[in-house]
Amino acid sequence: MRFAAAFWRAGVLAIILLAGVLLAGVLPAAAGKPGVAAICTQAGMTASGERFAPAQLTAAHRTLPFGTMVRVTNMRNGRSVVVRINDRGPFNKQRVIDVSPAAAKQLQFSGLTLVTLDVMPAKQ
Repeated sequence: MRFAAAFWRAGVLAIILLAGVLLAGVLPAAAGKPGVAAICTQAGMTASGERFAPAQLTAAHRTLPFGTMVRVTNMRNGRSVVVRINDRGPFNKQRVIDVSPAAAKQLQFSGLTLVTLDVMPAKQ
C-alpha cells in the first residue's frame, strides 16, 4: 500500500512538472509580449545537433521545443519573419530570442531590436 501511494504521488508530481514546463515555455512566447532580440553569431553546432547555418531562418530560444516555428515581428518597423527554433539561448536574461543573420536581415535590424514572438500552429 505504501508503494502505491508513493507511486501515485510521483505521477502527480510528474504531471505538475510537465505542465509547468509547457506553460513556462509556450505561454510567454505566445502572448506576444515585447522582448529584445539579438543576432546569433556563433559557429559550429547548435544544441539540436545541427550545424549553425547563418543563411537559414533559425533562432535560439531558452524553452521552446526544437522545431517550433515562431513568427518574430520587429516592433520598430513592423517587419516579421517565421523562424525555426534549433538552438538554446539567449543566455543574456535581457533577451528573449537570438535570430540567425538571415532572419535579422529580413527583419532589417543589426545589434538589438524590440520584437514580439508568436508561436505558429504545428502542421498536421
